[in-house]
Amino acid sequence: MSDKAVITCALNGVLTDPKQHHVPVTPEQMAREAKAAFDAGASVMHIHLRQQAPNQGHLPSWEVGVSREIQAAIRTACPGVIINHTTGTPGPNYQGALACVRETRPEMAACNAGSLNYLKVKADNSWAWPPMMFDNSVEKVQDYLDVMKQAGTIPEFECFDVGIVRCVGMYRQTGMYSGPLEYNFVMGVASGMPADPDLLPILLKLKLPEARWQVTAIGRAEIWPLHQRCADLGGHLRTGLEDTFYLGDGTKVTSNGQLIEAIAACARRAGREIASPAEARQIFGVRH
Repeated sequence: MSDKAVITCALNGVLTDPKQHHVPVTPEQMAREAKAAFDAGASVMHIHLRQQAPNQGHLPSWEVGVSREIQAAIRTACPGVIINHTTGTPGPNYQGALACVRETRPEMAACNAGSLNYLKVKADNSWAWPPMMFDNSVEKVQDYLDVMKQAGTIPEFECFDVGIVRCVGMYRQTGMYSGPLEYNFVMGVASGMPADPDLLPILLKLKLPEARWQVTAIGRAEIWPLHQRCADLGGHLRTGLEDTFYLGDGTKVTSNGQLIEAIAACARRAGREIASPAEARQIFGVRH
């Protein structure tokens, strides 16, 4: 078990609409939310980029300039913070995501480690959105890994299903990647792994022994037993407005800070201390 728990805050996500929810969009908003999370114990900020034009904040952006402005604002507000940059985008045009990593050199970045049919069904048995494939072929993964190596950026391998966890070991075995290993078990997506605490021991058997790991739990109040199990088993912790709007008692939050306070309490109940930004850098082997 890792005694120190590193907490990541997923500040905004790609699907959440700022007209409906309290998700930050502008550099100023991102910095304000990051500061609230930082003060509550988060050392890592996972960021998504949104279009900055009026009434366009619900749309994603891959502008390098937007990435630079948001990162600079967060770093000013949160000294020593680690930036974890999104890269996930379906389809063959992911050059913008590669450029953001190449040009801004974040300490960490998501590396989606396999493909998933991204599905959800509504109560009336119709699709919640048109069925889509979140495609992450081996060639695409290699492109991300190559750019991250050039940038000195540590990949966080996003694993949406059990088979994807096993793929990460194959990337190591074939020489696609040889640096520090960080798994992110994404649990709660309707067509991926369920947010079931009993699944965690199986995932820990499947990951490479030396690798660090954390859980991203997607859902409402029902995800909090999974966060506690993660803390109990020695994993690092993540939450934020990308992943949920609800505390364990069903209260709907309005800020990332409230969620980070709750997940820090999970770590403390497990008898673990919260890692500082400097300690998080050492734990993850941050290169710059």
